[in-house]
Order: sequence, then structure tokens, then C-alpha cells
Amino acid sequence: MSGSKCRVCKEPAIIDLPRHNANFCAEHLLQLCRRQVEKAIKDHDMLAPDDRVLVAVSGGKDSLAVWDILVDLGYHADGLYVGLGIGEYSDTSYEHTQAFAAERGLSLQVIDLRAEYGYDVPTAAKVTRRVPCSACGLSKRHLFDRAALDGGYDVVVTGHNLDDEAAVLFGNTLRWDVEYLSRQYPVLPARHGFPKKVKPLMRLTEREMAAWCIVRGIDYQVEECPMAIGNKHLAYKDALNAIERQSPGSKASFYLEFVDKMAPILADRSQAATGDLHRCAICGSPTTGDECAFCRLRERVGGHDPVPVELVLHGKARRAYLAGRQGAEG
Repeated sequence: MSGSKCRVCKEPAIIDLPRHNANFCAEHLLQLCRRQVEKAIKDHDMLAPDDRVLVAVSGGKDSLAVWDILVDLGYHADGLYVGLGIGEYSDTSYEHTQAFAAERGLSLQVIDLRAEYGYDVPTAAKVTRRVPCSACGLSKRHLFDRAALDGGYDVVVTGHNLDDEAAVLFGNTLRWDVEYLSRQYPVLPARHGFPKKVKPLMRLTEREMAAWCIVRGIDYQVEECPMAIGNKHLAYKDALNAIERQSPGSKASFYLEFVDKMAPILADRSQAATGDLHRCAICGSPTTGDECAFCRLRERVGGHDPVPVELVLHGKARRAYLAGRQGAEG
């Protein structure tokens, strides 16, 4: 960035954003991020000024950044962290989350899967013989929904950014998965006993969120989750990043044009929106069966002894994880 000037004020720039064909100083980068979040909120009716907001926080840059931005914009936003039991990764993630909340005097709720429900993500993956992200996503969705409803919150906020949403869209489009495509919208309204869920970072990239955290002095979990190594989602991100390097702005156009033009057409194709739901016999959550997927998972894996992370990983993922641990210990 040596010699580059901010497009707005002509002061030295700290970041170049090719998709905007511009460079920005710290002040005007923050201004850009705030504007993009405000536009997402306004365009998609995500939040009202007096909403009680529950932010799903993981200790990573995106969830801490969106929490920081919403508080900065004047929203009443509390955080919820779910301890997934993924070894040192989870320990470090919690430390970053707790420190962020404490330094800013924000309210943080904590749920520990192992302590409160008798299992963790590595154990669930080993017992079910399914990819770890399956049990992880299922558990987090259920617990965030339950906490929001029980706590009287109006909306759940997640830190999914433009890169995340474009990668998911890419994967769903490759398979022409209409059910998933029909649900890929930045706002899921409250219905059938589920709380409203929104994604205010839909117009901002991972790089922009990392820069926000650096400028704002937010210390976050830098490492990727070891259980996500080899996940197709990361491969889709790499493919889109390669396209973006050749044609800046392609990623934003791909996702945002889908939201504007195709998502409304597919909205009524979702079985989740039209299906017949009733209450889970165990926890009372909405479900299409007698028991919800979370309670079925808990019944199947609860009570098993904890499984170390490295015993769940295979091949390249396991080698990378063990190498990382050896490096940390060295």
C-alpha cells in the first residue's frame, strides 16, 4: 500500500479494495463498513431500532465484528457463545469472545455442549460417522434459536459475510439444490416457532472484516476450525477467489444479484416454509417428526466419553492439525 491514497480524503491508505476500485484510510474504511451494514439492514428490513438482538459469536473476526458494528450503530445487542469442545481451538475462541465482551461491558451468554448436553462436536462426529460440520451446525442452530426464544430476543444475528454466502450459493448452484437455494436469503422471518435470523455482513468480505478488527483493536481467533479442513465450502471459496482476482466484483455480483432477482422467485419452493410442523416431544421445538434433529442427536451421542480432535480427522486434515499442535508446543 506504499504511496496509495484514500479515495475520500487523499490521506495514506491502509487497504485496497479492487471490487470498489478504491483505496481507503482507516477512518473511511470504517465508514464504508458501517454504510454497507446499514444498507443491508435497511434494504432487507433486518432490524428495528428497538429490537433486542442476540448475536451468535464464535470468537472469529466476523462474529466479533458484526457485534461491534451493531453496538457502534446503537443497537441493543447481546452475545451468545456455544462451546463446541473442539480442543484448544474452542478454548482459544472462548478466550477471545470473553475478552471482547468484558472489555466493552457487553452481555455474553455461554452454553457448553459437553457440560449441559453430554456431548461435543468431535464425539458426535465419531459416533455418527458423519462430517463434524453436520453436528456443529445442527447444534448451533438449535441452541441459538432456543436461547433467542427463551430470552425474549427479537432477532438472531450471525456473522456470515459475502464470501461465506457466495461460497454456499456456488455449491448449491453446482448441485441445483432448489431446497437450499430457496432458503438462501439474508433474512429468515420468524415463523413456525423459529426466531427471525439475519445476516448484516452480507455486503462485506472476510478481508474487510479482518481490516475492521485490526483498526478497532479487536483480537480474534485467527486459526480456521481444524474440523473444517478439507470442507468443500473452503474449496468453493478458493474457486471464487480465483475468479475475483481476474474480475474484481464478480463475487458480489454473483451473490447480490441472486438475492435481488432469483431468491424472491424461489422463496415459495422451500419445504421448511410450507411444511407441516409440530412440537418436538422432548424439547418443544418445531419439527416435522416426533422428535427434532437436535434431540435425536443428543440421544444418540450424549454420554459417550470425549473423543480427541485428532481421532476424528483423517488424511490431510489430521496431518495439518498435528503439525499445528507440534508447532504451538515447540
